[in-house]
Amino acid sequence: MQLDKLRGEELDQLFDAILTLKDREECYRFFDDIATISEIQSLAQRLQVAKMLRQGYTYTTIVKESSASTTTISRVKRCLNYGNDGYQMVLDRLDVEKDKEQD
Repeated sequence: MQLDKLRGEELDQLFDAILTLKDREECYRFFDDIATISEIQSLAQRLQVAKMLRQGYTYTTIVKESSASTTTISRVKRCLNYGNDGYQMVLDRLDVEKDKEQD
C-alpha cells in the first residue's frame, strides 16, 4: 500500500477528521478549506474515471466526458486492477446507496 509510507499521526488525524463529517454540506465546507479547487477536481475526476472504467467505457469516451488525460485514466485503471480495492469498495457502496434511494 502506497500510503504506508505516510502512515502516522498526521495522516491519522486527517482521516479521523474526514470520518467526523456528517453530511455532504460538511464535506463541502471542510474540503473547501483544506484543499484547492484543482485538488478537489482531480479527486472527483479520478472517482468518475473509475466509475466509467468499471462500466466498460472506452478511453476515448472517458476523455471526452470527463476531460481526464489518458495518463490519469491509465493510473486509475491500474488501481482498479492491481490496487487495494479502494475504488471498488467505495463504488460498490455508492451503488448500494443509489439502489436504496430508488426503492
